[in-house]
Amino acid sequence: MPRPQKPRAVRHDPEVVHFKPAGVPMRLLQEVTLGLDELEALRLADLESLSHEQVGEMMNVSRATAGRILAEARRKTAAALVHGWAIRVEGGAVKTIKDEEDTICDHPGRGRGRGRGRGRGRGGGGC
Repeated sequence: MPRPQKPRAVRHDPEVVHFKPAGVPMRLLQEVTLGLDELEALRLADLESLSHEQVGEMMNVSRATAGRILAEARRKTAAALVHGWAIRVEGGAVKTIKDEEDTICDHPGRGRGRGRGRGRGRGGGGC
């Protein structure tokens, strides 16, 4: 029997949980389900430009697990876009965290970048 899945920390509660191609009734569409943990991994890695290691830290999982979650989320999203499927966001072993101080330092080499000295430098300053 497999080990129970460790709950993944999720800081974003999406307001919209359905996406579909315009002009096509839902009943005619195939649908793919994106877990809340997969959406969180996409948000952190692609929107916030965090590394897999940082995504893992934010979600309370290992770097390797974060990479697997992200790869599956990207595969599902790409399939839906290419094939014109609907995307439903729901489920997963998650623990919702409401964090007022959910900011990452913008200094190159720490926080938001991809490694030492290669941060995107979006400005900011004091962390």
